[in-house]
Amino acid sequence: MTYAPLDNLDRTNLILDLLAKKQQTIGANLANVNTPGYVRQDINFGQYIGALENPLETQLSKKLGPSPLDRQKGGQVSTSQELIELQKNYIYYTVATRRVNAIIQELKTAAQVGK
Repeated sequence: MTYAPLDNLDRTNLILDLLAKKQQTIGANLANVNTPGYVRQDINFGQYIGALENPLETQLSKKLGPSPLDRQKGGQVSTSQELIELQKNYIYYTVATRRVNAIIQELKTAAQVGK
């Protein structure tokens, strides 16, 4: 069985899934800012974004979903640092959704030209 590389839309959707998981993780960190013994959680994007070049790893990552991405970063939660991470994540999300929109527009144009 061979694996075909994922197209741009699938890759962008995977990135959106990762960003959604990052948003959940930031929310959990903020919700537990005053919880004694809570260890800050983070997402390791490099591990999964790098896998986008390998079709097999990409498809496996997509099937497994972003749930194994949580990892302990250590240290206490800083509200200001989490808010900065929240803003960064928002910017990444905005760029990714614009990319999805551009891909969909390209597909619409291709479909209309092919009529």
